[in-house]
Amino acid sequence: MHDIAITTSVIKVFLAGIASFLLAFLITPCFADFLYKHKLWKKKVKEKTIDGKSADYFKKHHEKGELQTPRLGGILVWITVVFVAFFFLFVSHIFDFFWTEKINFLSRDQTWLPLFTLVAASLVGLIDDIFQVAENPFKSTKVRDFFSNGLSLRWRIFLVGVIGAIGAIWFYFKLGESGIYVPGFGEVFLGVFYIPFFIVVMIAVYSGGVIDGIDGLSGGVFASIFTAYTVIALSQGQINLAAFCLAVVGSVLAFLWFNIPPARFYMGETGIIGLTAVLTVVAFLTGAVAVLPIIAILLVVTSFSVIIQLLSKKFRKKKIFLAAPLHHHFEAQGWPPYKVTMRFWIIGAVAGIIGVVIHLLS
Repeated sequence: MHDIAITTSVIKVFLAGIASFLLAFLITPCFADFLYKHKLWKKKVKEKTIDGKSADYFKKHHEKGELQTPRLGGILVWITVVFVAFFFLFVSHIFDFFWTEKINFLSRDQTWLPLFTLVAASLVGLIDDIFQVAENPFKSTKVRDFFSNGLSLRWRIFLVGVIGAIGAIWFYFKLGESGIYVPGFGEVFLGVFYIPFFIVVMIAVYSGGVIDGIDGLSGGVFASIFTAYTVIALSQGQINLAAFCLAVVGSVLAFLWFNIPPARFYMGETGIIGLTAVLTVVAFLTGAVAVLPIIAILLVVTSFSVIIQLLSKKFRKKKIFLAAPLHHHFEAQGWPPYKVTMRFWIIGAVAGIIGVVIHLLS
């Protein structure tokens, strides 16, 4: 019976991932046609990297893509996960077969919170993307410029922080969480400081979203990260959460299929904010937040490259990197975008394996 239960659990997880991939793969052609038909791309090219420095290489490599490739691709990811989750719930309640009742992976203790986080955060990103791609009718230059540039970084960080605060309060008061497990040290009690810690982690993970800067880069990175957490959740018996994570992986891989250079569309903030926010929730739900910096090492390094660059320019009046985030530094050195992407994918996969092993052996 134990073996049968394990087999059923594994099948549920893989069914969620496969269904998510197939659905996203099948609807992408129509989805992409919609994006191109309505010209949902930026109306002006980004001429500076995030560190504020004009970069000729950046404009050369990204101008055509910025002005002719739609954003909003992240919709594909979260809509697919939501549909698969509720479709499996529907099938498990409607059809009376011996296996259908086993495929539902929506549960209050494991997946309702990450699903809510994914949708809420993705909608925040969607608003930002719409501001950037929509033709706005405002006559005022200031108002028009505000909407054409999307939400400011401060607004995005604030809204991500709000989502993080809601999640932190839920974990602390509803789930009774007040500490984190650190491999090699055991449980570290945080008490009420668990709430600000949760918020800081969510904002920090979101800051790593700047990795979405080269065709296919972010898709491969997030696929590795969520695969790692699928393994962790599965090993801990959090079957529903593992199915949710693999559903995310499936939709991301379908996104990636159509975004191997040259990209068919960009993920945009609706994908980045959604994925980074739900990643934070998953890390805390699995008790594996301590290995998050390892599993998501590329997000960490990419974010720190920007912070270090900005601090160096402010206090030393010198740059450390040719451009920031880090992947643009390698581009500026002459690396082709595909080489940067492939090498980052390899690093991400290795980091994911290391993080999983550390967590499982602790």
